[in-house]
Amino acid sequence: MEILAFGVQADEKPLIEHAFQDHHEVRCLDVFLNEDTAPIAAGYEIVSSSVNAELDAPVLEILAAGGTRMIAQRSTGFNNIDLRVANQLGMTVARVSYYSPYAVAEFAWTLALAVNRRIVRASTRTRDFDFRLDGLMGRDLHGRTAGVLGTGKIGEAFARIAHGFGMRLLGWDVAENPACMELGMQYVPKDQLLAESDLVSLHVPLMPQTQHLIDAAALKAMKDDAILVNSSRGGLIDTAALVAELREGRFTGVGLDVYESEAGLFFLDKSLEAIEDDILARLLTFPNVLVTSHQAYYTEDAVRQIVETTVRNVLDYKAGRRSENVLVPHS
Repeated sequence: MEILAFGVQADEKPLIEHAFQDHHEVRCLDVFLNEDTAPIAAGYEIVSSSVNAELDAPVLEILAAGGTRMIAQRSTGFNNIDLRVANQLGMTVARVSYYSPYAVAEFAWTLALAVNRRIVRASTRTRDFDFRLDGLMGRDLHGRTAGVLGTGKIGEAFARIAHGFGMRLLGWDVAENPACMELGMQYVPKDQLLAESDLVSLHVPLMPQTQHLIDAAALKAMKDDAILVNSSRGGLIDTAALVAELREGRFTGVGLDVYESEAGLFFLDKSLEAIEDDILARLLTFPNVLVTSHQAYYTEDAVRQIVETTVRNVLDYKAGRRSENVLVPHS
């Protein structure tokens, strides 16, 4: 049996091919799965999708009509999949429920430190042989307050690093994490966390109840000189409201590895095209904003774990087994 994998990055391809070599053949495509590319999957029982795949009703119906019975998504998030329609079509859907939390937590800190110490601006200057320090002053993070919204595995890893910096820890989540509390984290209401934190980092999944978790009111509740980091899902932040606050000169820095309208942009080369997204274009003009293209997970360790879990999900499907990774089970 040959498996079709969509949205495979160049660095990811050898890891996928190696992981599957003793089990199934795999065909890797660099195009992303959407309504235009879904017909390519005709005849493939198993399709593997990437985080930015569009698996809404029309795409799922095309896949099902072509004979696809199993979707193995290579990510933890699954807000891009219409699970109800997949269930109606009799499709099995599985995801990667766990991979290295350190990859994302460390990258969130990379963003936080970069905007705090103006690293991008400093690097650009020195490449032009401009060695002035004007405008590059940052702040010690030691002794300041880190607010962690979402204290699961990634949030905990982020909090451990914050603890190493000697920061006061505030947390917000539906359930308290004992490991975070051992670090001295105090769980508080979201508004209090936003009002008291010098650094706010988001580590919650995107669901209807977390859509625009950081909206206009939440942004206004934050300190004017706070740092905001999002390495989770773009839809957690109302980007239009964020742009409005940035226009007012607020925030020391904003580090975003995700963007709520990133589909069709991130992972692609758009350098020779006019960007029609006015909000993103405006966002990129602010000197205190750093945007990267959803790469927080992208370490050799994490990608290898993602690929190995995807292989197990496929093998479980073929054997009729069910694991915690299965979102929609069908025999």
